[in-house]
Amino acid sequence: MTATEKDHGEEKEQFVTFYLNKEVYAIEALRVQEIIELPGITKVPHLPEFLKGVINLRGTIVPVVDLKLKFGMRSEGYKKHTCVIVTEFSGGVMGLIVDAVADVLPLSERGISAPPSFGTRIRTEFIKGMGRFNNDLVIILDIEKVLTSEEASALSEAVSQP
Repeated sequence: MTATEKDHGEEKEQFVTFYLNKEVYAIEALRVQEIIELPGITKVPHLPEFLKGVINLRGTIVPVVDLKLKFGMRSEGYKKHTCVIVTEFSGGVMGLIVDAVADVLPLSERGISAPPSFGTRIRTEFIKGMGRFNNDLVIILDIEKVLTSEEASALSEAVSQP
């Protein structure tokens, strides 16, 4: 399967979908390097709680973010299907802890709408759009906005220190 394909003259992009507290989220399949079981994570001191630490993935140090904690969701610990989606991020890689991976869905541009506006009381800066697949809504994340530039810099410094 390709990351983009044409169906009835309409180009569709592939999205990897996953669960966070029973809600379905998605990121572009082209950004996903691999999906792995939750490995042992090495803690790095002085990082925010949502930055769980780093993993060694075949010689590459990969920072790991717990998306539920980053988004301010209730976290009940890790379960059997909890996994890490290793994804490209600002020229590097980042691991995203999710409850479970669901599927790969093809979505057309026509099937994606702008994120809803809730005013200034609800933060939607992580949302790139809302996808419609059959009768379900999928929240499409803007992976580049998961970490602020300050958080990414702090993580890079913490990881590179001996």
